[in-house]
Parts: sequence; structure tokens; C-alpha cells
Amino acid sequence: MARFNLSHSFNPCEAEPQSGIIFPKKWLDAKENGDWDDWRWQFRNRIQDIESLKTLVCLSREEENAFKASGKNLPFAITPYYMSLLSPCNPHDPIRKTVIPRIEEFSTSQHEMVDPCGEDKNSPVPGLVHRYPDRVLFLINDTCSVYCRYCTRSRVVGSGELRPEFEHIYEYLKQHTEIRDVLISGGDPLVFSDDRLERIISRLRQIPHIEIIRLGSKIPVVMPQRITDDLVNMLKRYHPFFMSIHFLHPDEITPEVKAACNKLADAGIPTFSQTVLLKGVNDNPQVMKTLMQKLLTLRVRPYYIYQCDPVQGTSHFRTSVKTGLNIMQQLRGHTTGYAIPTYVIDAPGGGGKIPVSPDYVLSEDGQKVTLKNYAGEVFEYYFD
Repeated sequence: MARFNLSHSFNPCEAEPQSGIIFPKKWLDAKENGDWDDWRWQFRNRIQDIESLKTLVCLSREEENAFKASGKNLPFAITPYYMSLLSPCNPHDPIRKTVIPRIEEFSTSQHEMVDPCGEDKNSPVPGLVHRYPDRVLFLINDTCSVYCRYCTRSRVVGSGELRPEFEHIYEYLKQHTEIRDVLISGGDPLVFSDDRLERIISRLRQIPHIEIIRLGSKIPVVMPQRITDDLVNMLKRYHPFFMSIHFLHPDEITPEVKAACNKLADAGIPTFSQTVLLKGVNDNPQVMKTLMQKLLTLRVRPYYIYQCDPVQGTSHFRTSVKTGLNIMQQLRGHTTGYAIPTYVIDAPGGGGKIPVSPDYVLSEDGQKVTLKNYAGEVFEYYFD
């Protein structure tokens, strides 16, 4: 895992492959005076332009060309904390691949979509997606602290266009009594202040038929300073409250992230991981197993591995489904069941999540089923 190199004479293009990013003086000062641990400082001091980035890393040709290319593209932003995990001179560093633009983002295949999950067509009011019978997705903003280059909502994040009328959403929720579960997402909801976030959660909790409130975020991974005592004390007032956290790679499991996840767990907030399968990042069975095992040590339950959605400009990230099935085969039986998530494909066009798993049933007749276990051994189970 790359961390900061504290040398003041630093040229990222001459750094050793495993050396860490240097602290600029402003960041060194922040470490010394405590600002580094303030999530607001982290958010304000995000790296958002190529000039700032080039003082920290040596860009590859593909990365530099991405900044020079014209046309609509995802915004770019990385928190100083998350920047500290990147390699300054290795463009194949797994975390770096997910946050620094590459020219491949401007190539679109015929099967890619602007809205691969069909959220817009299942949006009865702006900012709300009602695709499943008893649950909805509540998109409260379009801002993230770090922009993932494979983002499913690249059509809206960072655009300033997603400004939902919350009152219209609350009214819709009140009228649809079949809705019992609300997932708050964005953007990233945790860029909101505690007060602003509580106003939304408290309004949802006032609707009698809403039983469960969930929140989806990557901020505990990319800006763990956001998980403050004040935040978790507020959230636990609205139980049952759950949080889905977007993890990608074992290198993200740091002492800061462990502290953040422990705070959530100690507050009685169950946390679940959501991991996107990405080529050259986590498409190795050992990498994925290590990630899932480490998540359990944080008291985070591995939940989903997503096949990368066919959003425009992401073909360089997508693996075959065979790759995902191989990972699942290398998990089942080779580690604790708690560490085995569900591998899903979010059906293009809005069909919802479809679980995909290795085939352990070889045949079935009226009397028995023939099964294969994790080691490839064959067994027969009789019904009578």
C-alpha cells in the first residue's frame, strides 16, 4: 500500500515504484495542526485539476491525454487522504486506475448506455427511482468527494443538474404505502452536513410505513474522517438504519477506515460492502478473497460483487462473467461463508439485480440430485 513520502525533494516521475505520494507543505501543516483529520478540510482540499495532480504523480500518456480530450466527461476529484494511497509513478496501481482519468473513457462501444440501470425511466418524480415493489432509491445530490471513473451515474454526478424537490418525494412516499425501504444515495449523501442529512432522515422516519432506512456511500473509504462521533450519534437515533459502503481493494483497508467502520458498528449500524468487479483492479481471486476477509475484521458484511455496468466509456474496466464466476468458486469453501458476497449483474435497461453463481447442481431426477462441491467432488442427495 502506498502512503506518503515525507521527503521535501520529490519528483514523482523519478520515484521508486512503491514509494508514496509526497505531502505538499499545506498538507504537512494540516497533519501537524490537526486539520488533516477534519473531513471538511479534506473535502475543501481535493485535487481537482491536472496541474495540482502533476505535482503529486507522474501521469502516463493515456492519463494526460484524458485531461486534454474534449467532450463531456466525468468530473475529477480526489481527497488528499485517498490520494495518499496511490502510487505516484505506477499507472497500473489498482486504486489509481479507478480515480485518475484515462483516454479510454472517451471510447464507447455499441452496447454501452448513458443510463445502464434504467433509473430515469423508473423515476416517478425527479430524484426518486421506484424499480422494485417495496423499496425506492432516493438520490439526494450529485456530488461526491471522489469521482470513480466507472460510475454508473456518470450522466448526472458532478453536473449540478440533480436538484430534487424533496417535498414532492416525501409526498410520493406518503401516498405509496407499499414502500417500506428507502435507500439514500446520490452522488454521495455524506457530503451533506449532519444537520442537512438529519432533516432528510427524520422526515423519512415520520412516514409510518417506512420501516428501513439505508444509506449508500464511498466516503468511509475515501474520506473516513467524515465518520465522526456526532454523525454516528445522530444516525443511531433513527434505527433501524443500515449503511452500504463501496469497497474495491484490500489497499483501502487502513487504520483510518477501520476506525470509521468500528464507530458505525459500535453505534449499532449494520454495514455491508458493495464491490464492483473491475479489470486490472480486483479481478484476481486472491485479491478479492483478501478484501472480503479484511472486511469482516472491520465488522462489514460482504454483500454484493457487481458486474461492472455497461455505462459509456467503461469497456476497459469490464471483465467477462466467467471471471466473476471463477472468483466465486475460489471463495466458496475456501473461506468462511460470512466472507462470500452475492455476485450480481444489474440487468441493462432496468431489469434489476440478477444473481449469478457457479453451477453446483450437475443433474436432477425424481429421486436424487447430483451435486459438485467446492473441491470438484461429486455427491448424490436422495429425496427419500
